Amino acid sequence: MSELIGIDEARRRVVEAVPRLGDEPVVLAAALGRVLAEDVTSAIAVPPFDSSAMDGFALRSEDTPGTLPVPLRIAAGAPAGRALASGEAMGIATGGVVPEGADAVIPFEYVVDRDNTIEVQESVAPGANVRPAGGDLRQGTVVVEAGVRLGAAQVAALSAAGIADVRVSQRPSAAVLATGSELRRPGEPLAPGQIYEANGVLIEVQLASAGAAVERLNTVADDEEAHRAALKRGLQGDILVTSGGVSVGPHDLVRKIEAELGVEEVFWGVSVKPGKPISFGVREGTLVFRLPGNPVSVLVSFELFVRPAVLALQGVAQPRPRFERGRLGGELERNPGRDELVRGRLVAGEDGPVIEPLPGRESHMIARAALADALVLVRRGEDRLRPGDSVEFLRLS
Repeated sequence: MSELIGIDEARRRVVEAVPRLGDEPVVLAAALGRVLAEDVTSAIAVPPFDSSAMDGFALRSEDTPGTLPVPLRIAAGAPAGRALASGEAMGIATGGVVPEGADAVIPFEYVVDRDNTIEVQESVAPGANVRPAGGDLRQGTVVVEAGVRLGAAQVAALSAAGIADVRVSQRPSAAVLATGSELRRPGEPLAPGQIYEANGVLIEVQLASAGAAVERLNTVADDEEAHRAALKRGLQGDILVTSGGVSVGPHDLVRKIEAELGVEEVFWGVSVKPGKPISFGVREGTLVFRLPGNPVSVLVSFELFVRPAVLALQGVAQPRPRFERGRLGGELERNPGRDELVRGRLVAGEDGPVIEPLPGRESHMIARAALADALVLVRRGEDRLRPGDSVEFLRLS
């Protein structure tokens, strides 16, 4: 294996090799999870008029306290049609248009309402319970910036701003290929020496969660022609992710055949545990990730290197993994030669999140990984991390 490079250097090389996909228009209802290709500005002020924040009565603050007649009542979507006269009030629903002349709203529960007359016993402050026009967003200002992956809150904000459709990055096409003669799909009978294949579905759902359109290729045995045919197909998209076949054994065929197919290797081997044998290359705009065969190595390698590439393809402004800070809830020994990602569970602490390390750090233990909702980054070293030490961690969705 060539000289190992660090996590940050490997990720830098990946992101530098990523081309930018084109963009396309979509209706807003179909934009969830897509990445904006351009800034979107508001078509209107939000709210577009002074509106009531409460069910109550619109009035002039200078008329309070006092007894005020109520000549009409305003429903949401049905403005009064005239200004509020001095010395009167109008009933108003939440979201209703505050009539011209009114500068405050008093909730129902703070008045005595009798025979279309209200008694206001205390002074009401100007602006009380009034949502001013443009208080959330002014017309023409940016609602969501380019490079943001749209979640529910962003979609709702764009809808409130009058946006019917948006331009988003195209979804990258991705192929997934798991290799190994010992692998069988769940539900098939197992012969001696065989195991159920987990990497393909793991990579598939991780790719989909990052926004890719995924094709899962049939698992291939340790046969050169089967590898070659599957890899040729996988290289037709924007991303190809394989698992297994990246070491130096006689049955590790992926690197050899991909090189024959014109894949230019950018690196092979990263100083990380698990996932050291990961390899990355490119061929005519296709990003090629070769992940190790152990499922926890796949899980970790994807989050560190593949997900940032998928996000960068779509123009996400910050594609790097979002590490957070927390306190360690147990003791961990550092690896002297490699940085390590250790599975853990998040619990609430008095001053922030606490990550409790889970037992079983071997890279084949995917069932143990199912208990984890975080990966703790343990930098290489000779000492131990103690309970309460500050650590970086990555949330697992």
